[in-house]
Amino acid sequence: MSSRLTRILTDGEELFRGFFEWLEGQYDPATGGFYYAQSSKASSNRFTPDIESTAQALNILERCGILPQLHVQVREKAVRFFQSKQDPVTGFFYDENPNMRFDDVMVGRALGYSLGALRKFGAAPLYPQPEQSAATPEYMASPALFAAWLRSVSLVNSWRGCDKLSHCAAHLARLPASSWEPYLVEVFQYLEEIQDPDTGFWGEGSPYVRLSGSFKLHIFYNRFGVPIPRKERMYRSILNVLRTEAATDMCYIRNPISLLSALKLPIAPEEMLEIAEITVRNMAKLKRADGGFSREIDRSPPAPNVAQVKEGEWYPDMPQAVPLGLGLVEGDMNAGTQAVLIRYTLRELAGLPREHLPVPKPLLKEVLYRNDK
Repeated sequence: MSSRLTRILTDGEELFRGFFEWLEGQYDPATGGFYYAQSSKASSNRFTPDIESTAQALNILERCGILPQLHVQVREKAVRFFQSKQDPVTGFFYDENPNMRFDDVMVGRALGYSLGALRKFGAAPLYPQPEQSAATPEYMASPALFAAWLRSVSLVNSWRGCDKLSHCAAHLARLPASSWEPYLVEVFQYLEEIQDPDTGFWGEGSPYVRLSGSFKLHIFYNRFGVPIPRKERMYRSILNVLRTEAATDMCYIRNPISLLSALKLPIAPEEMLEIAEITVRNMAKLKRADGGFSREIDRSPPAPNVAQVKEGEWYPDMPQAVPLGLGLVEGDMNAGTQAVLIRYTLRELAGLPREHLPVPKPLLKEVLYRNDK
C-alpha cells in the first residue's frame, strides 16, 4: 500500500513539467507583479499584474523553498507593488478595476494577500487600517445588525454564500479584540444552527458546491481558533463526494484536500490511497499545454470572482465581473497555486517527507533573481 501511494504521488510530479517555465512567463519586471495568465500578459494594454496573482505566485515560490533566494531588488519591487495598491483612506488594497471595491469577498482576499505578502519581506503597509472607514459595511455597526446580516446572506449556492460569510472576518479583525466576543457568539451560534447534521456541510447546491462552501467556513473557524463541528460526518461526506462526483474545477480538487488537512483526523491507508488516486487523476485533466493549470475543465475563467457561481444561480448583490484574462484554454495563477498546494498537502496527509518540487533554478534566475533596475 505504501509503495503504491508513493508511486501515485511520484507520477503526479510529472504534471509539473513546464510549470515553472510558465510561472516565469507571468512575471512583470517593470512592476514587480505577476499576471493571471498568458493571455493577460499578451493583452497588457487591457490587463495589469493583479494583487491575487502576485501574492499567489509568491506563495508558490515560498512553498517550493525559492522565496529566500529572490534577489533583493525583486523583493523591493514586490513590496512597492503591494504598497502602491493600498488606499490611504480605507487602508484596504485594490486593483485598478473599480468593480473590485463592490465585492466584499475580493476586498477581503486582497487585504489578506497583501498583508501576507508584505510580511514575507519584513515590510508593512504604508497606511493604518482604521476601525471604521468608508469601506466598513453597515452590518458591523452592532452585534444585532451583524446577526441580521448573517441571516440575510443567501446560501442557495453554498460556495458563494459561505465565502461571503467567511470574509466578514476582514472587518471583524479591524475591531479591538476585546469587542469580538458578541460578534463571534452570533456567528458561531448561527453556523451551528444551520449546519447539516448528516453531512456536516453548510448551504445548498451540488455536492462539490456544498463541500467548497464548507471549506470557506473552515477558514473562518480556523482564523478564530474554534474547532470545526461534526468533523467525522464531514470526513465521510468528503470521501463520498470524491468517489461519486466529477471535479470540473481546480477548487473542487483542492478544497477536499485542504479540508481533510484541517480536520486533522486519522486517514486509513486504503482511503489515503483512494484520495491520492482520485486527486492526481483529476489534476491531470486541468493540465495545459503552456505548462500551467486551468481553474475550470474547459478554460481558465476570465473573472475568477464570479466563476464561483455555478448551475445558473445568481445573487442580487453579485458585483460586476473583474476580468483578469480572456477566458482561454490556458494556465492561470489561481489554478497554479492550488495545484502546488495540493501536491504538498497530499504528501503531508500521506505522512511522506517534505520534499520540494524540482525547480529549474537557472531558468528562474534569468527573470526573478536578476539585478534588474
